[in-house]
Amino acid sequence: MESTPINAKIVDQKLNYCEIDDMANATIRDVVRVVNLIEEESGEKFIRMEMGVPGLKPARVGIEAEKEALENGVASAYPMLEGIKPLKNEASKFIKNFMNIDLKSEGVVPTVGSMQGGYAAFMAIAACTKKKDTILFIDPGFPVQKTQLDVLGQKYISFDVYNYRGSKLREKLNEFLAVDNIAGIIYSNPNNPAWICLNEDELQIIGELANQYDTIVIEDLAYFAMDFRSDLSKPGIAPYQPTVANYTKNYVLMISSSKVFSYAGQRIGLLCISDALYKRRFENLKERFGSEEFGYTIIYRIIYALSSGTSHSAQYALYAMLKAVNEGSFDFIKDVKEYGERAKIMKQMFLDNGFDLVYDTDVNKPLADGFYFTVSYPGISGSELNKKLLYYGISAICLNETGSLKEGLRACVSQISRDQLPELEFRLKQFAKHHQLLQNHD
Repeated sequence: MESTPINAKIVDQKLNYCEIDDMANATIRDVVRVVNLIEEESGEKFIRMEMGVPGLKPARVGIEAEKEALENGVASAYPMLEGIKPLKNEASKFIKNFMNIDLKSEGVVPTVGSMQGGYAAFMAIAACTKKKDTILFIDPGFPVQKTQLDVLGQKYISFDVYNYRGSKLREKLNEFLAVDNIAGIIYSNPNNPAWICLNEDELQIIGELANQYDTIVIEDLAYFAMDFRSDLSKPGIAPYQPTVANYTKNYVLMISSSKVFSYAGQRIGLLCISDALYKRRFENLKERFGSEEFGYTIIYRIIYALSSGTSHSAQYALYAMLKAVNEGSFDFIKDVKEYGERAKIMKQMFLDNGFDLVYDTDVNKPLADGFYFTVSYPGISGSELNKKLLYYGISAICLNETGSLKEGLRACVSQISRDQLPELEFRLKQFAKHHQLLQNHD
Protein backbone atom coordinates (compact mmCIF):
# COMPACT_ATOMS: atom_id res chain seq x y z
CA MET A 1 0.00 0.00 0.00
CA GLU A 2 1.21 3.50 -0.82
CA SER A 3 2.14 5.92 1.94
CA THR A 4 -0.73 7.74 3.62
CA PRO A 5 -1.01 11.39 4.74
CA ILE A 6 -0.47 10.31 8.38
CA ASN A 7 2.39 8.00 9.33
CA ALA A 8 0.79 4.58 9.79
CA LYS A 9 3.24 3.62 12.54
CA ILE A 10 2.18 6.60 14.64
CA VAL A 11 -1.50 5.76 14.19
CA ASP A 12 -0.98 2.13 15.17
CA GLN A 13 1.17 3.09 18.13
CA LYS A 14 -1.41 5.52 19.54
CA LEU A 15 -4.29 3.10 18.99
CA ASN A 16 -2.31 0.50 20.91
CA TYR A 17 -1.44 3.01 23.64
CA CYS A 18 -5.14 3.91 24.05
CA GLU A 19 -6.01 0.19 24.04
CA ILE A 20 -8.36 0.57 21.08
CA ASP A 21 -8.42 -2.83 19.40
CA ASP A 22 -11.68 -2.26 17.56
CA MET A 23 -12.97 1.19 16.58
CA ALA A 24 -16.53 -0.12 16.97
CA ASN A 25 -15.91 -0.08 20.73
CA ALA A 26 -14.40 3.41 20.81
CA THR A 27 -16.55 6.12 22.38
CA ILE A 28 -16.56 9.70 21.08
CA ARG A 29 -14.11 10.72 23.80
CA ASP A 30 -11.87 7.72 23.01
CA VAL A 31 -11.59 8.94 19.42
CA VAL A 32 -10.93 12.50 20.61
CA ARG A 33 -8.09 11.25 22.82
CA VAL A 34 -6.38 9.08 20.22
CA VAL A 35 -6.59 11.78 17.53
CA ASN A 36 -5.13 14.37 19.90
CA LEU A 37 -2.18 12.05 20.51
CA ILE A 38 -1.70 11.33 16.80
CA GLU A 39 -1.79 15.04 15.96
CA GLU A 40 0.74 15.83 18.68
CA GLU A 41 3.15 13.11 17.57
CA SER A 42 2.80 13.58 13.80
CA GLY A 43 2.46 17.35 13.68
CA GLU A 44 -0.37 16.90 11.16
CA LYS A 45 -3.79 18.48 11.65
CA PHE A 46 -6.78 16.13 11.31
CA ILE A 47 -10.09 16.72 9.60
CA ARG A 48 -12.03 16.24 12.81
CA MET A 49 -15.56 14.94 12.41
CA GLU A 50 -15.87 12.87 15.58
CA MET A 51 -17.31 15.32 18.09
CA GLY A 52 -20.43 17.46 17.82
CA VAL A 53 -19.16 20.76 19.18
CA PRO A 54 -20.10 24.23 17.90
CA GLY A 55 -17.86 25.57 15.16
CA LEU A 56 -19.17 29.13 15.27
CA LYS A 57 -18.70 32.05 17.65
CA PRO A 58 -21.19 32.27 20.54
CA ALA A 59 -24.08 34.68 20.18
CA ARG A 60 -22.87 38.16 21.14
CA VAL A 61 -26.12 39.13 22.82
CA GLY A 62 -25.63 36.26 25.27
CA ILE A 63 -22.05 37.18 26.10
CA GLU A 64 -22.91 40.83 26.81
CA ALA A 65 -25.88 39.89 29.00
CA GLU A 66 -23.82 37.41 30.99
CA LYS A 67 -21.03 39.93 31.52
CA GLU A 68 -23.55 42.47 32.78
CA ALA A 69 -25.09 39.91 35.13
CA LEU A 70 -21.66 39.08 36.55
CA GLU A 71 -20.87 42.77 37.01
CA ASN A 72 -24.15 43.08 38.89
CA GLY A 73 -23.02 40.42 41.36
CA VAL A 74 -25.07 37.35 40.48
CA ALA A 75 -22.00 35.14 40.91
CA SER A 76 -22.28 35.54 44.68
CA ALA A 77 -25.93 34.45 44.84
CA TYR A 78 -27.37 30.97 44.51
CA PRO A 79 -29.94 30.84 41.71
CA MET A 80 -33.42 29.57 42.49
CA LEU A 81 -33.73 25.87 41.65
CA GLU A 82 -36.58 26.47 39.21
CA GLY A 83 -34.65 29.19 37.37
CA ILE A 84 -34.89 32.97 37.13
CA LYS A 85 -38.34 34.29 36.18
CA PRO A 86 -37.23 36.37 33.17
CA LEU A 87 -35.71 33.30 31.52
CA LYS A 88 -38.71 31.08 32.30
CA ASN A 89 -41.13 33.66 30.89
CA GLU A 90 -39.07 34.31 27.77
CA ALA A 91 -38.64 30.59 27.15
CA SER A 92 -42.40 30.10 27.36
CA LYS A 93 -42.81 32.83 24.71
CA PHE A 94 -40.10 31.21 22.58
CA ILE A 95 -41.92 27.87 22.64
CA LYS A 96 -45.13 29.62 21.56
CA ASN A 97 -43.36 31.66 18.86
CA PHE A 98 -41.35 28.84 17.30
CA MET A 99 -43.35 25.70 18.11
CA ASN A 100 -46.86 27.17 18.42
CA ILE A 101 -47.23 25.31 21.72
CA ASP A 102 -48.73 26.86 24.85
CA LEU A 103 -46.59 25.95 27.85
CA LYS A 104 -46.64 27.78 31.17
CA SER A 105 -43.36 29.22 32.38
CA GLU A 106 -43.69 27.16 35.56
CA GLY A 107 -42.75 24.03 33.60
CA VAL A 108 -39.65 25.54 31.98
CA VAL A 109 -36.60 24.60 34.03
CA PRO A 110 -33.03 25.67 33.23
CA THR A 111 -30.56 22.81 33.53
CA VAL A 112 -26.82 22.22 33.22
CA GLY A 113 -27.19 21.62 29.50
CA SER A 114 -29.65 19.15 28.01
CA MET A 115 -27.45 16.41 29.44
CA GLN A 116 -28.62 17.21 32.96
CA GLY A 117 -32.16 17.75 31.75
CA GLY A 118 -32.20 14.28 30.26
CA TYR A 119 -30.62 12.73 33.35
CA ALA A 120 -33.23 14.28 35.63
CA ALA A 121 -36.06 13.29 33.28
CA PHE A 122 -34.85 9.69 33.08
CA MET A 123 -34.78 9.44 36.89
CA ALA A 124 -38.31 10.74 37.29
CA ILE A 125 -39.95 9.02 34.32
CA ALA A 126 -38.61 5.57 35.17
CA ALA A 127 -39.98 5.95 38.72
CA CYS A 128 -43.52 7.12 37.92
CA THR A 129 -45.12 3.69 37.66
CA LYS A 130 -43.70 0.51 39.16
CA LYS A 131 -44.35 -1.79 36.23
CA LYS A 132 -42.98 0.74 33.72
CA ASP A 133 -39.24 0.74 34.24
CA THR A 134 -37.75 0.84 30.72
CA ILE A 135 -36.81 3.69 28.35
CA LEU A 136 -37.29 3.08 24.61
CA PHE A 137 -34.84 4.74 22.22
CA ILE A 138 -35.85 5.46 18.65
CA ASP A 139 -32.34 5.05 17.27
CA PRO A 140 -29.88 6.02 15.99
CA GLY A 141 -29.36 8.46 18.82
CA PHE A 142 -26.99 10.32 21.10
CA PRO A 143 -24.78 7.61 22.66
CA VAL A 144 -24.24 9.31 26.02
CA GLN A 145 -27.95 9.11 26.89
CA LYS A 146 -27.59 5.35 27.12
CA THR A 147 -24.49 5.85 29.25
CA GLN A 148 -26.60 7.97 31.59
CA LEU A 149 -29.07 5.11 31.99
CA ASP A 150 -26.19 2.70 32.58
CA VAL A 151 -24.94 4.98 35.36
CA LEU A 152 -28.45 5.16 36.82
CA GLY A 153 -28.87 1.40 36.60
CA GLN A 154 -32.05 1.87 34.58
CA LYS A 155 -33.32 -0.41 31.83
CA TYR A 156 -33.54 0.59 28.19
CA ILE A 157 -34.19 -0.96 24.80
CA SER A 158 -33.89 0.45 21.30
CA PHE A 159 -34.54 -0.09 17.63
CA ASP A 160 -33.06 1.39 14.47
CA VAL A 161 -35.77 3.46 12.76
CA TYR A 162 -34.16 3.06 9.31
CA ASN A 163 -36.67 0.44 8.13
CA TYR A 164 -39.65 1.83 10.07
CA ARG A 165 -40.30 5.28 8.68
CA GLY A 166 -43.77 6.62 7.96
CA SER A 167 -46.73 4.37 8.72
CA LYS A 168 -44.41 1.44 9.55
CA LEU A 169 -43.45 3.27 12.74
CA ARG A 170 -46.82 2.58 14.38
CA GLU A 171 -46.54 -1.19 14.12
CA LYS A 172 -42.95 -1.20 15.37
CA LEU A 173 -43.70 1.00 18.37
CA ASN A 174 -46.75 -1.11 19.18
CA GLU A 175 -44.50 -4.16 19.48
CA PHE A 176 -42.62 -2.51 22.34
CA LEU A 177 -45.44 -0.61 24.01
CA ALA A 178 -47.83 -3.56 24.14
CA VAL A 179 -45.55 -5.21 26.73
CA ASP A 180 -46.59 -2.31 29.02
CA ASN A 181 -43.17 -1.78 30.59
CA ILE A 182 -42.13 1.33 28.62
CA ALA A 183 -41.98 4.39 30.86
CA GLY A 184 -40.62 6.77 28.24
CA ILE A 185 -39.76 7.12 24.56
CA ILE A 186 -36.79 9.26 23.51
CA TYR A 187 -35.57 10.53 20.13
CA SER A 188 -33.84 13.60 18.72
CA ASN A 189 -35.39 15.73 15.98
CA PRO A 190 -33.41 16.68 13.87
CA ASN A 191 -31.59 13.48 14.62
CA ASN A 192 -28.10 12.97 15.96
CA PRO A 193 -26.38 11.20 14.13
CA ALA A 194 -28.40 10.58 10.95
CA TRP A 195 -29.96 14.05 10.57
CA ILE A 196 -33.27 12.42 9.73
CA CYS A 197 -36.27 14.52 10.73
CA LEU A 198 -39.44 12.82 11.90
CA ASN A 199 -42.39 14.26 9.99
CA GLU A 200 -45.83 15.25 11.26
CA ASP A 201 -47.34 11.83 10.52
CA GLU A 202 -44.60 10.10 12.50
CA LEU A 203 -44.86 12.53 15.41
CA GLN A 204 -48.63 12.00 15.44
CA ILE A 205 -48.08 8.25 15.63
CA ILE A 206 -45.72 8.68 18.59
CA GLY A 207 -48.13 11.05 20.34
CA GLU A 208 -51.17 8.85 19.83
CA LEU A 209 -49.37 5.78 21.12
CA ALA A 210 -48.04 7.75 24.10
CA ASN A 211 -51.67 8.56 24.93
CA GLN A 212 -52.85 4.99 24.36
CA TYR A 213 -50.17 3.41 26.55
CA ASP A 214 -49.71 6.31 29.00
CA THR A 215 -46.05 6.67 28.13
CA ILE A 216 -44.01 9.88 28.46
CA VAL A 217 -42.17 11.18 25.37
CA ILE A 218 -38.77 12.85 25.74
CA GLU A 219 -38.17 15.01 22.68
CA ASP A 220 -34.53 16.08 22.35
CA LEU A 221 -34.37 19.36 20.42
CA ALA A 222 -30.61 19.89 20.61
CA TYR A 223 -30.71 21.09 16.98
CA PHE A 224 -33.81 23.25 17.31
CA ALA A 225 -35.15 24.57 13.97
CA MET A 226 -32.02 23.36 12.13
CA ASP A 227 -33.91 21.48 9.40
CA PHE A 228 -32.93 24.06 6.82
CA ARG A 229 -35.37 22.77 4.20
CA SER A 230 -37.96 25.06 5.81
CA ASP A 231 -37.54 28.55 7.22
CA LEU A 232 -38.33 28.08 10.91
CA SER A 233 -36.70 31.34 12.00
CA LYS A 234 -39.65 33.77 12.09
CA PRO A 235 -41.34 34.27 15.48
CA GLY A 236 -45.06 33.59 15.44
CA ILE A 237 -45.10 32.69 11.74
CA ALA A 238 -45.53 29.17 10.33
CA PRO A 239 -43.89 26.80 9.63
CA TYR A 240 -42.93 25.88 13.18
CA GLN A 241 -40.48 23.40 14.67
CA PRO A 242 -42.31 20.04 14.40
CA THR A 243 -43.09 18.51 17.79
CA VAL A 244 -44.92 15.64 19.43
CA ALA A 245 -46.46 18.25 21.74
CA ASN A 246 -49.16 18.75 19.09
CA TYR A 247 -50.40 15.19 19.68
CA THR A 248 -49.92 14.36 23.38
CA LYS A 249 -49.75 16.00 26.78
CA ASN A 250 -47.34 13.31 28.00
CA TYR A 251 -44.11 15.05 27.01
CA VAL A 252 -40.96 16.79 28.10
CA LEU A 253 -38.85 18.81 25.68
CA MET A 254 -35.11 19.36 25.95
CA ILE A 255 -33.96 22.61 24.33
CA SER A 256 -30.22 23.23 24.16
CA SER A 257 -28.28 26.47 23.75
CA SER A 258 -25.14 24.61 22.68
CA LYS A 259 -25.62 24.36 18.92
CA VAL A 260 -28.24 26.88 17.91
CA PHE A 261 -26.64 29.67 20.00
CA SER A 262 -23.10 28.19 20.03
CA TYR A 263 -23.20 28.55 23.83
CA ALA A 264 -22.01 25.07 24.71
CA GLY A 265 -19.32 26.08 27.19
CA GLN A 266 -21.68 27.67 29.68
CA ARG A 267 -23.75 24.46 30.09
CA ILE A 268 -27.22 25.95 29.94
CA GLY A 269 -30.29 24.22 28.55
CA LEU A 270 -34.02 24.00 29.19
CA LEU A 271 -36.14 21.09 30.36
CA CYS A 272 -39.72 21.92 29.37
CA ILE A 273 -42.49 19.89 31.02
CA SER A 274 -46.03 19.96 29.62
CA ASP A 275 -48.60 21.74 31.80
CA ALA A 276 -50.54 18.51 32.34
CA LEU A 277 -47.49 16.40 33.17
CA TYR A 278 -46.02 19.03 35.48
CA LYS A 279 -49.04 18.85 37.78
CA ARG A 280 -49.64 15.12 37.43
CA ARG A 281 -49.22 13.07 40.59
CA PHE A 282 -47.74 9.58 40.77
CA GLU A 283 -47.88 7.51 43.95
CA ASN A 284 -44.65 5.76 43.07
CA LEU A 285 -42.79 9.09 42.85
CA LYS A 286 -43.66 9.72 46.49
CA GLU A 287 -42.36 6.31 47.46
CA ARG A 288 -39.13 6.89 45.53
CA PHE A 289 -38.49 10.64 46.03
CA GLY A 290 -40.87 11.77 48.77
CA SER A 291 -43.16 13.84 46.53
CA GLU A 292 -45.98 12.89 44.17
CA GLU A 293 -46.08 15.80 41.71
CA PHE A 294 -43.94 15.25 38.60
CA GLY A 295 -42.71 18.83 38.14
CA TYR A 296 -42.02 19.36 41.84
CA THR A 297 -40.07 16.10 41.97
CA ILE A 298 -37.90 17.06 38.98
CA ILE A 299 -37.00 20.47 40.44
CA TYR A 300 -37.05 20.17 44.22
CA ARG A 301 -35.84 16.62 44.61
CA ILE A 302 -33.76 15.59 41.59
CA ILE A 303 -32.19 18.83 40.28
CA TYR A 304 -31.74 20.05 43.86
CA ALA A 305 -29.78 16.90 44.66
CA LEU A 306 -27.83 16.86 41.39
CA SER A 307 -26.52 20.41 41.22
CA SER A 308 -28.77 22.76 43.19
CA GLY A 309 -29.68 24.60 39.99
CA THR A 310 -27.55 25.84 37.14
CA SER A 311 -25.21 28.76 36.43
CA HIS A 312 -26.81 32.01 37.51
CA SER A 313 -25.07 34.22 34.96
CA ALA A 314 -25.64 31.79 32.07
CA GLN A 315 -29.37 32.00 32.74
CA TYR A 316 -29.22 35.73 32.01
CA ALA A 317 -27.32 35.00 28.80
CA LEU A 318 -29.98 32.56 27.59
CA TYR A 319 -32.73 34.96 28.66
CA ALA A 320 -31.20 37.73 26.54
CA MET A 321 -30.76 35.46 23.51
CA LEU A 322 -34.34 34.21 23.68
CA LYS A 323 -35.66 37.75 24.18
CA ALA A 324 -33.80 39.01 21.10
CA VAL A 325 -35.08 36.06 19.08
CA ASN A 326 -38.66 36.55 20.27
CA GLU A 327 -38.54 40.23 19.37
CA GLY A 328 -37.14 39.46 15.92
CA SER A 329 -33.91 41.45 16.42
CA PHE A 330 -31.74 38.30 16.33
CA ASP A 331 -32.10 35.72 13.55
CA PHE A 332 -30.79 32.68 15.38
CA ILE A 333 -30.88 30.46 12.28
CA LYS A 334 -28.95 32.73 9.92
CA ASP A 335 -25.49 31.86 11.26
CA VAL A 336 -26.05 28.14 11.84
CA LYS A 337 -27.10 27.67 8.20
CA GLU A 338 -23.34 27.54 7.64
CA TYR A 339 -23.45 23.96 8.93
CA GLY A 340 -25.86 22.98 6.18
CA GLU A 341 -23.70 24.63 3.52
CA ARG A 342 -20.60 22.80 4.76
CA ALA A 343 -22.50 19.51 4.87
CA LYS A 344 -23.61 19.88 1.25
CA ILE A 345 -20.02 20.40 0.08
CA MET A 346 -18.56 17.66 2.26
CA LYS A 347 -21.20 15.07 1.35
CA GLN A 348 -20.48 15.61 -2.33
CA MET A 349 -16.75 15.15 -1.73
CA PHE A 350 -17.39 11.80 -0.08
CA LEU A 351 -19.79 10.71 -2.84
CA ASP A 352 -17.32 11.76 -5.56
CA ASN A 353 -14.72 9.50 -3.98
CA GLY A 354 -16.70 6.28 -3.82
CA PHE A 355 -18.46 6.65 -0.48
CA ASP A 356 -22.20 6.17 0.04
CA LEU A 357 -24.65 7.96 2.32
CA VAL A 358 -26.10 5.56 4.91
CA TYR A 359 -29.19 7.53 5.92
CA ASP A 360 -30.15 9.52 2.83
CA THR A 361 -33.91 10.19 2.86
CA ASP A 362 -36.75 11.26 5.12
CA VAL A 363 -39.35 8.76 3.93
CA ASN A 364 -39.73 10.11 0.37
CA LYS A 365 -37.74 13.36 0.64
CA PRO A 366 -33.98 13.89 0.32
CA LEU A 367 -32.34 14.34 3.70
CA ALA A 368 -31.55 17.88 4.83
CA ASP A 369 -27.98 19.16 4.95
CA GLY A 370 -27.10 19.92 8.53
CA PHE A 371 -24.85 19.32 11.51
CA TYR A 372 -24.24 15.61 10.77
CA PHE A 373 -24.31 13.13 7.92
CA THR A 374 -23.52 9.43 7.66
CA VAL A 375 -21.21 7.62 5.23
CA SER A 376 -20.05 4.12 4.36
CA TYR A 377 -17.60 2.64 1.85
CA PRO A 378 -18.35 -0.45 -0.25
CA GLY A 379 -16.87 -3.65 1.15
CA ILE A 380 -15.50 -2.09 4.36
CA SER A 381 -17.15 -2.37 7.77
CA GLY A 382 -17.78 0.77 9.80
CA SER A 383 -15.13 -0.18 12.33
CA GLU A 384 -12.49 -0.85 9.71
CA LEU A 385 -13.40 2.29 7.77
CA ASN A 386 -13.03 4.41 10.87
CA LYS A 387 -9.56 3.00 11.49
CA LYS A 388 -8.48 3.33 7.87
CA LEU A 389 -9.50 6.98 7.72
CA LEU A 390 -7.18 7.75 10.66
CA TYR A 391 -4.26 7.03 8.32
CA TYR A 392 -5.62 9.76 6.08
CA GLY A 393 -6.07 12.27 8.89
CA ILE A 394 -9.86 12.01 9.05
CA SER A 395 -11.71 11.14 12.26
CA ALA A 396 -15.34 10.15 12.88
CA ILE A 397 -17.33 7.74 15.06
CA CYS A 398 -18.87 4.38 14.18
CA LEU A 399 -22.62 4.27 13.72
CA ASN A 400 -22.98 1.25 15.97
CA GLU A 401 -22.06 3.59 18.85
CA THR A 402 -25.35 5.41 18.19
CA GLY A 403 -27.58 2.33 18.18
CA SER A 404 -27.65 2.06 14.39
CA LEU A 405 -27.67 -1.38 12.79
CA LYS A 406 -26.10 0.01 9.61
CA GLU A 407 -22.41 -0.16 8.78
CA GLY A 408 -20.82 3.26 8.51
CA LEU A 409 -19.71 6.43 10.24
CA ARG A 410 -21.19 9.61 11.67
CA ALA A 411 -19.51 12.72 10.31
CA CYS A 412 -19.93 16.06 12.10
CA VAL A 413 -19.30 19.18 10.01
CA SER A 414 -18.93 21.76 12.76
CA GLN A 415 -15.16 21.67 13.30
CA ILE A 416 -14.29 21.77 9.59
CA SER A 417 -13.46 25.29 8.48
CA ARG A 418 -13.90 26.33 4.87
CA ASP A 419 -10.12 26.52 4.37
CA GLN A 420 -9.82 22.85 5.39
CA LEU A 421 -12.14 21.64 2.64
CA PRO A 422 -9.43 21.41 -0.06
CA GLU A 423 -7.36 19.24 2.30
CA LEU A 424 -10.35 17.02 3.00
CA GLU A 425 -10.87 16.59 -0.73
CA PHE A 426 -7.19 15.71 -1.24
CA ARG A 427 -7.24 13.12 1.54
CA LEU A 428 -10.45 11.53 0.28
CA LYS A 429 -8.95 11.31 -3.21
CA GLN A 430 -5.90 9.59 -1.74
CA PHE A 431 -8.12 7.17 0.14
CA ALA A 432 -10.17 6.42 -2.98
CA LYS A 433 -7.05 5.96 -5.10
CA HIS A 434 -5.50 3.48 -2.68
CA HIS A 435 -8.67 1.52 -2.05
CA GLN A 436 -9.74 1.36 -5.67
CA LEU A 437 -6.31 -0.11 -6.38
CA LEU A 438 -6.85 -2.68 -3.64
CA GLN A 439 -10.33 -3.53 -4.92
CA ASN A 440 -9.05 -3.89 -8.46
CA HIS A 441 -6.23 -6.13 -7.21
CA ASP A 442 -8.74 -8.32 -5.35
